[in-house]
Amino acid sequence: MKYLVLGFLGAVLLKCWLDQRLNLLLHSNFHSLVLIAGLVLLMIAITGFCSAKVSNKATKIWPLIVLSLTAMGLWIWPPKPSLSTLAANRSGAQLGQSELSFLSPPEQRSLTDWVRLLNSQPDPNLYAGDPVQVSGFVLDVPGKPPEIARLLVRCCLADATPVGLAVRWPKTKSSKGWPKPDQWLQIKGVMAVENHQGSLRSVLVAKQIKAIAAPTRPLEP
Repeated sequence: MKYLVLGFLGAVLLKCWLDQRLNLLLHSNFHSLVLIAGLVLLMIAITGFCSAKVSNKATKIWPLIVLSLTAMGLWIWPPKPSLSTLAANRSGAQLGQSELSFLSPPEQRSLTDWVRLLNSQPDPNLYAGDPVQVSGFVLDVPGKPPEIARLLVRCCLADATPVGLAVRWPKTKSSKGWPKPDQWLQIKGVMAVENHQGSLRSVLVAKQIKAIAAPTRPLEP
């Protein structure tokens, strides 16, 4: 039975690699390791079946059952993590100046590019009036308007850290008019300056907001 379980685990890893669900869990640099692990498990299972001899030794069945149920759960129920909930419980990413790129026009900078730029040169007056076109998921901020955000990963979802931009949303009668957490949006607007807790900061004034499908690879390196 142990070879059957190993073969099933290998098949689950290969399925995760084929249907791209790994994009929700793991940095793309490590996808090939999952593929190799799946192939190795299948090879071990096939070799074990071919060379197996009848044995009267008792085999502990519960570990095999737990592994089988875990693999079955991964096969049937693809992961659907809430990026907003995850980001709300993580500290913001520390982005170094070495990662900055100032060559792109403002409207071609990604959300992560903007966050890196603002961290490096925080004077909001430098960017006032610059056009912005970014996409990301809606990050709920308790007691404040939601931000537009992305998750950065070095390895997997376990070490994911959020980067976000403050947004000045179109005026509504109440906070119920704000977009819902985890919703993916493309926002076009301009950078402006606002007073925030006694100091000036940059804020994205949203002019056009478009709901979009979540990207195939929602996690960024």
